[in-house]
Amino acid sequence: MVDFDLTGKVAVVTGGSRGLGRAICLAFADSGATVVVASRKGDACVALADHITQTTGRPAVGVDCHVGRWNDCDRLVRRVTDELGGIDVLVNNAGMSPVYPSLGAVTEELFDKVMAVNLKGPFRLSCLIGEQMERRGGGSIVNISSIAAVEPRPVEVPYAAAKAGLNNLTMALARAFGPTVRVNAIMAGPFLTDVTRSWDMAAFDEAARTSIPLRRGGRPEEIVGAALYFASDASSFTTGAVLKVDGGTAYSAG
Repeated sequence: MVDFDLTGKVAVVTGGSRGLGRAICLAFADSGATVVVASRKGDACVALADHITQTTGRPAVGVDCHVGRWNDCDRLVRRVTDELGGIDVLVNNAGMSPVYPSLGAVTEELFDKVMAVNLKGPFRLSCLIGEQMERRGGGSIVNISSIAAVEPRPVEVPYAAAKAGLNNLTMALARAFGPTVRVNAIMAGPFLTDVTRSWDMAAFDEAARTSIPLRRGGRPEEIVGAALYFASDASSFTTGAVLKVDGGTAYSAG
């Protein structure tokens, strides 16, 4: 469908070298976008960018960027603007949720890192790129949130608080940057990405049969439809939305 076409668009995807970010990068390139793969591991970003170009024929760029650092966010925006002329789509996908033994054992360093990567970085990038999009006449910002924002568990309290903030940021920036720039969020449930290597999959599968209506975790490519919808003109009358893509796991609305 022509509405989902991203030809001529420059799309920046943070946390783009693996997991959901990788799937989004590949899908955007297939839809015609010039993709900028950004994450802390620059080599992995360059490798994926090269793979995208080889398999799709689309230009792609890999850039190292720690979104939890203000200066890295600024550097990413400057480089992409200088090399590609501007940014049409931003996907704030980078995230982290370190394991901790107890709430009392959460250190200030851990708390600050979780807030920086999951909330501070998306704020800085969205503000810089959103203002640029306004000057250029339009654009789309897509935040990858989590159902932890509405159904937090004791094992992910700082992460859940940051994602709740990201949902709030989505709605606030939709108002701030309207009518030219759209800002939406995907509230993801349990996806079976590389992070699940540390999971007890037998226990997860057993729990999924009773706690997830679709009775399984998601596959990375199953985030793609929502990401393409928000990034493209298909969602031209949608902003400030928080869409659950979670197999029905969370009962609360975004």
